[in-house]
This record gives sequence, structure tokens and C-alpha cells, in this order.
Amino acid sequence: MTQDPVQPHSSPASDFSRASDALQSHLPPSPVWGDEREAVNLALGWAAAHATTPSDPKTTARSAEELQAEVGETITAGGIGAPRAMQLFDEVLLPATRASDDPMNLAYIPAAPTRAAVAFDTVVSAANVFGGIWEGGAGAIFAENQVLRWIADLLGWPADAAGVFVSGGTSGNLSALATAREDALRRRGRRPEGGWALACASTAHSSVAGAARLLDMDVVTVPVDDRGHLTGAALAAALEADPRICAVVASGGTTNAGIVDDIAAVVEAAHAHDVWVHVDGAYGGAALAAPSARERFTGIEQADSFIVDPHKWLFAPYDCCALLYRDPRPAAAAHSQHASYLDSIDRGESNPSDLAAHLSRRTRGLPLWYSLATHGTEAYSAAVEKGLSNARTVARAIRESEHLELIAEPELSVVVFRRPGWTAPAYRRWSQRLAKTGTMLCVPTSVNGEVALRLAFVNPATDPQAVIEVLTTTMQEADGS
Repeated sequence: MTQDPVQPHSSPASDFSRASDALQSHLPPSPVWGDEREAVNLALGWAAAHATTPSDPKTTARSAEELQAEVGETITAGGIGAPRAMQLFDEVLLPATRASDDPMNLAYIPAAPTRAAVAFDTVVSAANVFGGIWEGGAGAIFAENQVLRWIADLLGWPADAAGVFVSGGTSGNLSALATAREDALRRRGRRPEGGWALACASTAHSSVAGAARLLDMDVVTVPVDDRGHLTGAALAAALEADPRICAVVASGGTTNAGIVDDIAAVVEAAHAHDVWVHVDGAYGGAALAAPSARERFTGIEQADSFIVDPHKWLFAPYDCCALLYRDPRPAAAAHSQHASYLDSIDRGESNPSDLAAHLSRRTRGLPLWYSLATHGTEAYSAAVEKGLSNARTVARAIRESEHLELIAEPELSVVVFRRPGWTAPAYRRWSQRLAKTGTMLCVPTSVNGEVALRLAFVNPATDPQAVIEVLTTTMQEADGS
């Protein structure tokens, strides 16, 4: 029996390049760009490998001066070539960033996209769909709308609710508040003396104040209760005192402490004064998918608009924010663009450009659609529940610890605590030491005017016992040294 000759070993990278070359064989070189096969092979091969590569939570940012010295000028008349560009990205530029998807990255609000979502993001880029109008992106928009319908069902909103995916919470809040202002002008007939105003708690995300500046609206800060919640009673007093208020922003999970405002009472007070209610759930709105947390959002079914960032806690890659309206007609009135070249748009279909401050857009909701379609909503609910469970487990350990103090029981998946006896410099030294060694990312914050620490649990791969071990073994010394 004759044996086949032994084939030489080939690496996955070379196998990928050969397969990619074969797929591109029917494409002639461009008269402008030439033969781009090498550039395509390098980029797609790196993306395929990186989707399966573990990350770490080290702090690796470098100064612009350092990067300039090592990278040099890359934008040149003749180009530096794909191999050199890819080498610089892989060996210098990417290592100077922070991994957001590591299980021990618990700083800010990290991200933990599924590998399916990350991989499909390359599909979205390759498909290059214009997602601003139905005519250009009907199939992709249809898929995005199925995801938006799932979110609307979690909100308890009617069948004619609609929305759009925008870049992030800042864009979503801005578009929703612009809609609220224009709707108030339509209903009231004129701009009030002194201009428009919006109401929110001091704990509202900084993007709310930023949106107010852009929209020429004053911000009326409403005091919170002793647990940090915006309440209907406090809001009602503010609305009585200031008739300029046309919109209220309630938090569906504050970024700093994960607090959910008293949405039911806020909606009741606002609607009694004919005022729009927008719920900023950029981080915490994902908890609507968790049955154990749904009660905290009672009343949201009557809110007027809502955002949630899937790139935070719904396991999608950057950048992705879902903006929804219970009644989309005011949004269309505020945002629809009209020009001679847009006159042929079918306004009877779902045109994402009509619902936010944008026209050109990539179909950024598709990675979430692919992951949801792949794994199912039950898996998503379980993954969100894991974040909630991890937070409760670590909070319990902190509460029972002899050297740590839990500031408040977590409402969602953010745990805030302190180390009695530590100064602000001690917190910073501890945080930086763990970040530089890649042990854990946890940064100081301020709670009720005092320095504290916060842990944000959104990654279902995080092991709460590993977090507890770090807190137990690294925070014993009273001076934090």
C-alpha cells in the first residue's frame, strides 16, 4: 500500500492566507489601489486570530511622545505597506490600549462582547451597508428592528414603538432630548420665557448636561432621597416651581453606583405636568432582560423614550446604543431630513435617519442581532443574571470582611465600597499597582463626597471568588502601601 507523502506543517495564518487568496482570485487588481490581497489577508487573518485570543486587564497607555518615537510617521505619500502597518498595529498601537473584555476589568463600565458578535462586526464592515434609509439597507434594518422589538417588549411598550441604533449613550440622550424639546414646542406653541429646561438628579450621566448645553436648555437639578434615587415627590415640586421644564431624565442604573430611580413615581409626576420622560438605561437598562431585576424598572412601560448601550452589558462590540420611543412620531417630526435628493425616500418604511440626529450610519445593531439570533434570549437573560449574582456575592464578602466597608447594597451590578483608614493617595497607589501588574482593574470614585472604590460586573466570565481573593490579599495594610 502506497502512503501519501507527509505534507509540511502549515500555520493557521498561512492556511488563512491561502484560503483568502483563493476567495479573492476572481478580483482583478484595482487601477487605483493595485493588488490589495496582501492587505486583506493580513487584516482578516489578524481579526480571526484576535477573536480567539485572551486579553488581560493591564494599564498600558503610553504618551503620544513615546508612541511617536516608536511608530514614526505612518501617513506618507507612498504609503508604508500593509505588512509594516499591520506590524505597528499589532506590536505597538494595540498594546498601548486597555482590554475592555477581560474578566478582571471591573473599572468604569467595561464591555464583554460575545465572540460571535465580535466576528460579525467584521461582516458588517465587509458588507458596507448604508443603514440610514430603508431603500439602502432594508434587510439589515429589518434585522436590527427585530432586536429593537425584543427590547421594546422588555419595556412593555406597544407594537408601534420604534427605535434606532446610534453610536452611544451620549448620542442617544441628545436625540431623545431634542425630540422632547421639539414635541414640547409643538404642543405648547411657543418657547417659554427664559428658554427650555430639563430636570434630572445630580447623579444623572454627564452626557445629559452636555446634551442640555447643545440644545440650549437649562438643567434643573432635583434632590435625591437618602438612598440616591430621584423620586416623584421631589420632581413634582421642581415641576411646580419651573414651568420651563419640558423633559425629565430618569436613570435606569447610574454609572457610578448602579442606582435605578423611582421610575413609576417620576413618570406619574412628569406626565401630570405634560412633561416628557426619558430613561437613561445606557448601563443598567440591560437588567430588564433579567427577571430578578425587572421589578426595579416598574413604570418604565409609560416612559416616552429610552436608551441602552449593548456595548456595555448586552455583549455587543463598540459602538452600539439602542434608542427607542414609545411613540416614534414625535421623533420623526424632530429628526426627518428633507432635501431634493431625499424626496424619493419611502417614508412608509422604517428609516433610521428619521429617529435620531444622523443620516449616514453603519448598521451597528447587526452584531447584537447575530449574537442574539445565535445564542437566544434565554442565554442573554442568564448572562445578565450572572452579573447581578456576581455583584451580590462580592458585596456579601465585603460586608463580612473585617477590613472593608460596603457603602450600599448593590441594586444592579455595581458594588461600591471603601477601605477605612485609606487616604485618596492610598486608593490610587493600590489601583495603579494592580493595574500595572494586570491583576485587576478597579479605579477610585467619589460617593457622597468621599473617596471610594467601585466594581462593575458585566462580564459573565468573571469569577467572583477571584475578585474576593484580590480584595482579601491586597487591602490588608491600613495605609494601602
